[in-house]
Amino acid sequence: MLMWLALSLGMGIASALIPIIVLEAYVLAVVLAQPQLPWWAMGLVVAVGQVAGKLLYFYAGRGDITLPKFLRRERDPERPKGKWSVRVDRFREVCARRPGWSYSVMLLSATASVPPYAAIAVIAGVARVSLLNFVSACLIGRFARFAALAAAPALVSGWLL
Repeated sequence: MLMWLALSLGMGIASALIPIIVLEAYVLAVVLAQPQLPWWAMGLVVAVGQVAGKLLYFYAGRGDITLPKFLRRERDPERPKGKWSVRVDRFREVCARRPGWSYSVMLLSATASVPPYAAIAVIAGVARVSLLNFVSACLIGRFARFAALAAAPALVSGWLL
């Protein structure tokens, strides 16, 4: 059982970094193949892996991680700000004034992936959302998502039998 949880932690991290990995399919496959695995443990381990992986996106958005040259734009200080720079600045202000709103958006994204969770991880970094708010909202949301998914086969089989 411990091996499956360790593998699931790794898959959570990998899926956070490589968007083509469908973690939901992996979770369902594992809980169907290993019914003795507790649903809450699977949900927790996968959530921790996902949030750990998305922290790289968050830190990249904040500018704490130096991206390769082809992914960054050098800004000319003499050039006036463009409309996107102005919008990002305005968004930062809204997030600073209304932390409950930004927390709710991150929680919704982590749970339902609307707006997309990968995008929210970067945007939260750009908006300078606090690390505690980012991690707590994402852990709660990701746990709810994957724990429900891990519990679904047992719930459905109980209803059908």
